[in-house]
Amino acid sequence: MTGEEAKKGKTFGLGCEPVVGSLAPAKKKEYRITNRLEEGKRPIYAVVFNFLDSRYFNVFVTVGGNRITVYQCLEGGVIAVLQSYVDEDKDEAFYTVGWTCSDDGSPYIVAGGSKGIIRIIDAGRESIYRSFIGHGNSINEVRTQTLKPSLVISASKDESLRLWNTQTGICILIFSGAGGHRNEILSVVYTASVHVNYVDCTRWLGDFILSKSVDDEIMLWEPKVKEEITGTGAVDVLQKYPIPECDIWFIKFSCDFHFNIATVGNREGKIYVWELQSCPPVLATKLSHPQSISPIRQTATSFDGSTILSCCEDGTIWRWDDVSNSST
Repeated sequence: MTGEEAKKGKTFGLGCEPVVGSLAPAKKKEYRITNRLEEGKRPIYAVVFNFLDSRYFNVFVTVGGNRITVYQCLEGGVIAVLQSYVDEDKDEAFYTVGWTCSDDGSPYIVAGGSKGIIRIIDAGRESIYRSFIGHGNSINEVRTQTLKPSLVISASKDESLRLWNTQTGICILIFSGAGGHRNEILSVVYTASVHVNYVDCTRWLGDFILSKSVDDEIMLWEPKVKEEITGTGAVDVLQKYPIPECDIWFIKFSCDFHFNIATVGNREGKIYVWELQSCPPVLATKLSHPQSISPIRQTATSFDGSTILSCCEDGTIWRWDDVSNSST
């Protein structure tokens, strides 16, 4: 490490080499395809379950092109269409979607995409609640603050993050400026000390961070801030979860509510299910189907991990259900 790197805080923490998981499936879980839907020919970039309200744990939303669609997972692999919204701008392409809610718990959908506009939809009243304008380029991700769902953060190609209050309609903070991001922001956690390319998906796991780039793996690492020097710190990469043929962006992973598993697709239509509470990492199972050959842009793992959804480049949605404890 050079002196210049030390000044910039680009250091790895002292510790052991990261533990790399084996790609030999432990076959601890068994999932079967129970449904396949085709929304159209345009790519579906995002699929997300609602974890904010137990009444809607089996409800999910997808975005593709200028369309936002709400579904419900029913028994027997059935998927019911609940609502569908088409943006007035036919050239809009939504890249990201999430859930928020009103003060009284009514579910809201938040979505953003190529036009840089954030749409807040009141799913209860089936109408547009607010539109946030401020980003100067496309929006790559929106995330909700789980403990205070009215707070939504957006990551944009304009190299900024913006924190919004969906109830007041105010942009509270803008994270940008000199010495900040050096390229468009694809996700909401970033450090050059872990990945050397685009980071397209991140999640907090307790005090650790799960992050994925285009390097065929998910990394679990611990950020360490040096309080005496502003802007510096160290990183300990703890574990690596390999994902073959996952070298394009963006492909986003998902976790169940309790972070027992992480599921991630690849550009060949396969899904890898990794246990997150194991050391070394354990590949619980690998999911594949002869007709699933299109890149998987995102997975959605249900609250208890019993259902896995994937949305694909070819406009399809696949549903896999856990049959590990099934008698059939």
